[in-house]
Amino acid sequence: MRVLWLALGATFFHQVLLSTSQVIPAVLAPLIILDLGVSPAVAGFYFGLTACFALVGQMGCGSFILKYGPLRMSQVALLSMAVGMAIAVQASPLAFVLLAAIGQTGAACATPASSQLLGRWSPPRLAPIVFSVKQTAVPVGILLGGSLAPSAAGWLGWQGTMLVAVGALTAFAIGLQPLRRRFDAERMPNRAFRLGDLARTMRVVTTTPSLRGLAYACFAFNGMQQVMTAYFVIYMTHLGYDLVSAGYIFSVAVVVAVPCRVLWSWLGSFHLPARLMMAWLALGMAAAALGMAFFTGAWPVLAIEAVAWVLSATALSWHGILLSETARLAPEGMVGSATGGVLSFGQAGSLICPTIYAGLLHATGSYGLGFAVCGLPALFVGLNLLWRRKPAASEPVR
Repeated sequence: MRVLWLALGATFFHQVLLSTSQVIPAVLAPLIILDLGVSPAVAGFYFGLTACFALVGQMGCGSFILKYGPLRMSQVALLSMAVGMAIAVQASPLAFVLLAAIGQTGAACATPASSQLLGRWSPPRLAPIVFSVKQTAVPVGILLGGSLAPSAAGWLGWQGTMLVAVGALTAFAIGLQPLRRRFDAERMPNRAFRLGDLARTMRVVTTTPSLRGLAYACFAFNGMQQVMTAYFVIYMTHLGYDLVSAGYIFSVAVVVAVPCRVLWSWLGSFHLPARLMMAWLALGMAAAALGMAFFTGAWPVLAIEAVAWVLSATALSWHGILLSETARLAPEGMVGSATGGVLSFGQAGSLICPTIYAGLLHATGSYGLGFAVCGLPALFVGLNLLWRRKPAASEPVR
C-alpha cells in the first residue's frame, strides 16, 4: 500500500504540473494574440494542432513505455513540455507550432504511462478511486493556471510566466529520478518500436466493443473539454470582462471538477454501472454546452458561473471513471497501449472540435454557436450509452 501511495503522489503532482503548463497558453491567449497580432480564431487552430501531435504521441507511446518504463516516460513528458514552452517565449507563430509539436507529442504519453504504473499497483476494487484521485490533478492544474497565470503575467509578462513553468517542469522531472529503480523495474530494454504496434493498438480498441464505446465517449468528452479550455476565457473577455476577472470566473468553475472526478468514480464503482454514469455525464455536458451558446453581457455573473459549473462538472470530470474502465477492460499487459489508443480518439476530438469552433467563429463571429455545435457529439454518446445499457457479452460485469 505504501508503494501505491508513492506512485499516486508522483503521478498526481506530475499531472498537476503538466496541466498547469498546458492551460497557460489558453488563459493568457488574449495577451499572446495581441502580442502576435493574430485573430482570436487562431487559438482554436493552435489547440487543434496540439491535439494532432498528442494523438501521434498517444498512439505510439505504448512500446516506449514498455521499453523505458512508465516513470522514465513521465520524465520525458515533463521535459518535452519544458522545451516546447522555452521555445514559445520567442513569440512567433512558428514558436507555438514547435510548442505543439515538441511539448504535446511528449506530454501525450503522461496519462498512458501513469495508467500503466497505477494499473500495476492498484487493487482492482480501488482502481476507479485511485485513477480518479490522480486525475483530479488535471482540474487542480487548470485551476492553478487559471488563477495564477493572469496575475503572474501582470508582473512578468506572458513570456516570464511561461519561463517559470519551464523551471518547475524541469525541477520535478529531475526530482522523479530516485523513484525510477522501483517503478521501472519491469521495463523491457530489448523491446523495439514497431509501426505495427500502432495498428495493433488501434485494432484492439476498435474491435473490442467495450473499448470502442469508451473511445467514442473519449472523442466527445475530450473535444468539449478542449473547447472549454481554449475558449472560455476568450469568450468572457468578449463579453466585457478583463483578463483577471475572466480567469477568476474560469478558475471558480474548474474548482467544481476536483470533487466531481472522485464523486463520479465513486458512484460508478459502487452504485451505478460505469456506462450509465458516463451517459448522464454526456447528457449534462451537452446541456451545459447549449447553455453557453446563450451567454450575453447582460447575464449575471452567478448565472454564467452556474452554467460553467455544470460544464466543468461534466466536461472536466469524466477522466477517472473512463480511464479506470479502460484499464479494467484492456488485454493483459496492454493497459498503457489500450489507454493510449482510447485517448487517441480523445485527441481526435481535441483536434476536430476546436477546429470546428474556430471555423464557426471566423465565419459567424459568434462565440456561443461553437459551444452548442461541439456539444452535439456528447449528446449522441449519452443517448447511445443509455440505449445500450446492457454490457456486451465479452465485457466483465462488476
